[in-house]
Amino acid sequence: MKAAKLRPSVVHESLLLRAIQTTQLALAEMEMSWVPVKRSWRLNERHYGALQGLNKQQTSDQYGEDKVKVWRRSYDVRPPALDPSDERHPSHDPRYASLPPEVLPSSECLKDVVERMLPYWYDAIVPDLLLYPCVLVSAHGNSLRALVKHLDGLGDEEVVEVNIPTGVPRVYELDGELRPKAWRYLGDPDEVARRAAAVKAQASGSKPPTT
Repeated sequence: MKAAKLRPSVVHESLLLRAIQTTQLALAEMEMSWVPVKRSWRLNERHYGALQGLNKQQTSDQYGEDKVKVWRRSYDVRPPALDPSDERHPSHDPRYASLPPEVLPSSECLKDVVERMLPYWYDAIVPDLLLYPCVLVSAHGNSLRALVKHLDGLGDEEVVEVNIPTGVPRVYELDGELRPKAWRYLGDPDEVARRAAAVKAQASGSKPPTT
């Protein structure tokens, strides 16, 4: 972003540590740690319900590889829900203590992530886009896919095939109606492709390609 001379005036990020740390690293590298940051649970990664905290082998052993693939790559099929008494349920996390219990997910599919992300897009990100020339969103694979679905007008089946490369800025140029005129990834194209392939392999349960 520094090399591309992209200087965000404000950042929107999730409440999850990896997004927060990514923002801090990026702003520090650009010597812009003073930029205001707004956080919302609506930008959080998808909640995988009873799969939360389990690795690939554990989930496959418990539920079967075929079911796990369906849960990870379908648009509207949720994994098994967490019981509210489970310590992994967000109702036990102090970050969400002020939220109404009915908005806290026990399990989510990508469709659910789209539905919870869009209000934040309209209510928080759009107003900043109307004020500032550059706005940074620091989020996660599924919440970013939800945003890409909206911006690019992707269908339900199209978006599940989108693989957002980890740690690679995706830059949109928007018109006056906030519709995309163009988009691009920053960085070396081969490295971007490698990271996207790694994300795809992770979702399918296969081993990522080596170079």
